Amino acid sequence: MILVDTAVWIDHLHAAEPRLVEQLQLDGVGCHPLVVEELALGSIARREIVLDLLGNLWQFPAARHDEVLHLVELRRLWGRGLSAVDAHLMASVAVVEGARLWTRDKRLKAASKKVDIRLFED
Repeated sequence: MILVDTAVWIDHLHAAEPRLVEQLQLDGVGCHPLVVEELALGSIARREIVLDLLGNLWQFPAARHDEVLHLVELRRLWGRGLSAVDAHLMASVAVVEGARLWTRDKRLKAASKKVDIRLFED
């Protein structure tokens, strides 16, 4: 299962991302509540439809606050320029067997590689 981050979705909403379309057709894409929230805060065309479709994807588990803090401490993720949402996405991918994170964020990608969070390379 692939967790697609907000920036990849934004790019896809502006111009169809063929690899994302392919993974969606294969039911290989999941979503995270914080990604939906970030997108909901933006200006997106067909807002209601897009948010509804995202809500119908397989949902990655949302980590609890203490679980995210544990990951930050255990993997020494502080001082890397990550956001709280980044840490939550990493925590979710870490607990789903075989999951991969699709991001174009350089800091998130670098931190994920360093702590063995699997990535979907685009």
